[in-house]
Amino acid sequence: MNPLLDQLQPYPFEKLRMLFSDVTPNAAYKPISLGIGEPKHPTPAFIKQALADNLDGLASYPSTAGSEALRKAIAGWLERRYSLPALDATTQILPVSGSREALFALAQTVVDPSDRSALVMCPNPFYQIYEGAAYLSGAQPYFVNSDPDRNFAPDYGSVPEDVWARVKLLYLCSPGNPTGAVLTLDDWKELFALSDRYGFVIAADECYSEIYFKPEAPLGSLEAAYRLGRHDFPRLITFSSLSKRSNVPGMRSGFVAGDAAVLKKFLLYRTYHGAAMSPSVQSASIAAWSDETHVAENRAKYITKFQQVTPVLQEVLDVALPDAGFYLWAKVDKYTTLSDVDFAKRLYAEYNVTVLPGSYLARDAHGTNPGQQRIRMALVAEVTECLEAAQRIVRFVRGLKN
Repeated sequence: MNPLLDQLQPYPFEKLRMLFSDVTPNAAYKPISLGIGEPKHPTPAFIKQALADNLDGLASYPSTAGSEALRKAIAGWLERRYSLPALDATTQILPVSGSREALFALAQTVVDPSDRSALVMCPNPFYQIYEGAAYLSGAQPYFVNSDPDRNFAPDYGSVPEDVWARVKLLYLCSPGNPTGAVLTLDDWKELFALSDRYGFVIAADECYSEIYFKPEAPLGSLEAAYRLGRHDFPRLITFSSLSKRSNVPGMRSGFVAGDAAVLKKFLLYRTYHGAAMSPSVQSASIAAWSDETHVAENRAKYITKFQQVTPVLQEVLDVALPDAGFYLWAKVDKYTTLSDVDFAKRLYAEYNVTVLPGSYLARDAHGTNPGQQRIRMALVAEVTECLEAAQRIVRFVRGLKN
């Protein structure tokens, strides 16, 4: 067996399952889960129809590079969304079977397995795929803690030069999971300068980009690069997905875009990896990327939800409206000394509400775990259910105070 597999930690939801294994939740309440970031809004009918209308595609082997029509649809969306000039749909865009598998696979392309000193840099807290990708590429993860005083941006200025010299790949998530923070143009300028100096590839995970609460849409990595004069996107690969944007997580449809030289090698890897997208899913994806009406309607649901739920939770938790995304990243120590793990366990037992302990989404690094005393709440259900969960959390915390 591959010994690198032994370095993988249980996924956060497996830890949560083990935490709850000896708990019988209060049967007086119906279960409400804010634990898993799985979109719950209905899939738009026109996307389902596009899939159903193209089932003949199941009779054909898919191309790893995807159809020209899909690549052009993605290019058109990128150009409209980020005010970019025409992208080369052949060399700068590659459809993938969801951003998750591509985020993992990129490390296998970028990291030299013979380099035993290689590092893969990750934000902390983070999406656990980044860590697993690092280990299975033969590298080690290096965590940079998010700083609440910097809108949860990782403090890259704290990283020693000898560490930067070993970094081959840097993962980041903007809007962030779990913090919801969006990188600024100055943040990107700093990262691009570091990439130029040390030669590492940047993997920009942007799967939450279309759920936001301000009038202006979040800045994207390709957009930032172009505005800073980096028109060929050197050493930059952006990842996006239809899962959250269009409520189709089961379709497993996304794309990567950016540096043509990196994508050429990535396509070679994926040709052997075998994760090509079904022609039927490609047809439905073209329909989804070509329409913005359903995206605006979906975003409006989240805006309503967050505007109603956040003030309720602010009565007992240290929590604020994020820049974007569908998570609330709340501190639980406003009125209680419970740890984030104990908070989640007792809330589940007493009120049948599931939240994810923040420490499950982070690692001990540089003397601290930045997820401690925090919980992540995914507001993915309809507004009435999320409000009911918030009201239960308020009653739970107030009970702890008495």
